[in-house]
Amino acid sequence: MTLESILCNARLVLEGEVVAGSIRLRDGKIVDIDQGTAVVAGAEDCGGDYICPGLIELHTDNLERHMAPRPKVNWPHRAAIMAHDRELAGTGITTVFDAIRVGSILSDKGKRYGKYARGMADEILAMLEAGGLKISHHLHLRAEICSESLIAELDEFGEADRVRMVSMMDHTPGQRQFRDISKFEDYVCGKHGLSREGFEDYVQFLYGLQEQFGEKHEAATVAAAARFGAVLASHDDTTAGQVETSRAHGVTLAEFPTSVEAAEACHDVGIATIMGAPNLVRGGSHSGNVAARELAEMDRLDILSSDYVPASLLMGAVGLGHLWDDMARGIATVTATPASAVHLADRGVLAKGMRADVLRFSEIDGAAAVRAVWSAGMRVA
Repeated sequence: MTLESILCNARLVLEGEVVAGSIRLRDGKIVDIDQGTAVVAGAEDCGGDYICPGLIELHTDNLERHMAPRPKVNWPHRAAIMAHDRELAGTGITTVFDAIRVGSILSDKGKRYGKYARGMADEILAMLEAGGLKISHHLHLRAEICSESLIAELDEFGEADRVRMVSMMDHTPGQRQFRDISKFEDYVCGKHGLSREGFEDYVQFLYGLQEQFGEKHEAATVAAAARFGAVLASHDDTTAGQVETSRAHGVTLAEFPTSVEAAEACHDVGIATIMGAPNLVRGGSHSGNVAARELAEMDRLDILSSDYVPASLLMGAVGLGHLWDDMARGIATVTATPASAVHLADRGVLAKGMRADVLRFSEIDGAAAVRAVWSAGMRVA
């Protein structure tokens, strides 16, 4: 049976411009795009709403929130995966790279970071195979350099696992995201229940892990990304020296650089910069790092990620559209640019023959409001 939708009288967000027009979706593809405000018989009148490509999310911790909705609560994983999937669909995200941590701390001092990646990946892939998910899911392995079991966990994955992105994470305190040790103390004591009395011992334990495993784990992560055929990303680069190391490893994406220095260095060597949409929406970083808006004003922001708030992705992109006075450019930070960065050539732009991942949205008192979402031509929200 042919599945067709016609959306008319819309503002189409095309590559480099926004035009009045209509779009026809058929059997999972975009088959026609026309300009004008006419509404044909059987079409959905969008009343001047925006129509743009479905949003592409490269780094989100949202699944972990559904897995553990409260401290010490382990929610049934398949229920968590479905809730995560439907929440993303409702915010306009039609392609997600589910960020799963690989690399655990298994000794007594680090029980907070147990092994879970392979089992979670199996459940996501099983849900996809069973047709239980509304949007397109891929895996993003977050490789914790400061861990004990990273190499063994990476070895559990292969080319068939839909791993399209691998990022190198080093959360050792005193550098990168946690240059301010007090911020790290608040994080691990507040989120993970570490006692303040035991904090200094824990920091020294982590320093020991970095000294023992850091160089070996970085090399293993670079090799694993190549084995998977995945894009390699850095995380929380702070200095030009760290960016140079990333470049030497073959990194093409920099997640959440923490300083202007790092963002400038990324730009100079052709590494695309990903910043958090919550940072942009809130007006600053919750960790005290560089503000996304500052980098946007400097033309050093390429891609947005919703990170820990899915609804922030559309809000942030629309906000950039107004900041730059160019809605097509703002929307590209969550559609065309991330698609290109991870080599997804079938989505990210409104064009004939592309996958029919489409978002309809409007603005209400300056806030972006999702009206409808289609994933591969099927309405999912």
